[in-house]
Amino acid sequence: MPEYFYTAKSFEGDVKTGVLQAQDQSGLAKILRQDGYFLLSASLEEKGIKKKGFSFSIPFLSRVSLADKLFFIRNLEVMIAAGISLPRAIEVLAGQTRSKKFKTALFEISDKIIKGENFSSSLKKYSNIFPELFQNMIEVGEETGTLEDVLKTLTQQMEKEYELRSKVMGALIYPAIVITAMIGIGVLMLIMVVPKLAETFDELGVTLPITTQIVINSGVFMATYWYIVVLIVVVIVVLFRYILKTKSGKKSFDMLMLKLPVISPIVKKTNAAYTVRSLSSLFSAGVPIIRTLEIVSRSLGNFYFREAMLDAAEQVKKGSKLSEALKRHEAIYSMIVIQMIEVGEETGETADILKKLAEFFEEEATNAAKNLSAVIEPSLMLLVGALVGFFAVSMIQPMYSMLGAIQ
Repeated sequence: MPEYFYTAKSFEGDVKTGVLQAQDQSGLAKILRQDGYFLLSASLEEKGIKKKGFSFSIPFLSRVSLADKLFFIRNLEVMIAAGISLPRAIEVLAGQTRSKKFKTALFEISDKIIKGENFSSSLKKYSNIFPELFQNMIEVGEETGTLEDVLKTLTQQMEKEYELRSKVMGALIYPAIVITAMIGIGVLMLIMVVPKLAETFDELGVTLPITTQIVINSGVFMATYWYIVVLIVVVIVVLFRYILKTKSGKKSFDMLMLKLPVISPIVKKTNAAYTVRSLSSLFSAGVPIIRTLEIVSRSLGNFYFREAMLDAAEQVKKGSKLSEALKRHEAIYSMIVIQMIEVGEETGETADILKKLAEFFEEEATNAAKNLSAVIEPSLMLLVGALVGFFAVSMIQPMYSMLGAIQ
């Protein structure tokens, strides 16, 4: 039986949206009339039901952005605090989101809550949108009756995560633009300029130096067999993504990121910031420590940081303190993290201390990204200069040889 996303209006003028199963739109209208509503519109598309014909979606483009989730959780907190019912608040926010995937998920979640399902239980069916940390904090909020406070903590968590990510990406965007422009201009020169110069040299019968031959052969190959070049690039990208999905490939890549001199500080400080921020949020929500460590481990991006959290969870199960368990991983977690956790354990203020420590590491990660940008910029200028010089010498050298022969 198909499911319809509908908009209906009561005889008192109240507008209602949701999802219902019905044989057709006439059957949907009949169901709504029994509840005192008349149907305004109905659609299968909002439920993501495929129509006949070919269709596809690109996973990268269909992802729900962190900004969309932040908008949702921030406004959900405000609406719950104002006394609006949870399903109604979710429906309203679903209508305001621009992501079709997110909109569909929120309407379905609202419908499940109306039918009696818990908010946390309905979220678990959308783990690709709502991470485990989000799900568990909502569950604790429902169990303890502190959902409003949990939503406030989640809002702060996501705001800081979004702010950190924006600052790091902002610091790296200039080098990325320069590299992209450099590659693009280089490819255009090889495809459009070099083949014409090659024809000129060939007509004049000039003996070409080895560097000129390399440049010309590269340009002619790219101009003639461009589809092979594109295929090679695609294969390399797909192969790289496949390798990263394997455990050994991901482990090797993450180890490289921890070893590279300029990249390593960003990776360590970003993961440390996310770790202590997540620990603080989960501790504040009242999630048990072992469960907290397991949740955080699954939310971290770097393999070695995940393993450190899992190992810490095992050590805490055996009776160790968290600070003692993390001392086994001083190579990735700095002593300040361990010492501050130890102070929190002694004073009983672990959540508050970690919250302040997270702010420190977020600032450090931002500074590390700026330092990387400062190092990359002059390096890129030198590289661009070297490549331009190599190209210029390779193209001008035969001309000088030709002029010498004329004289």
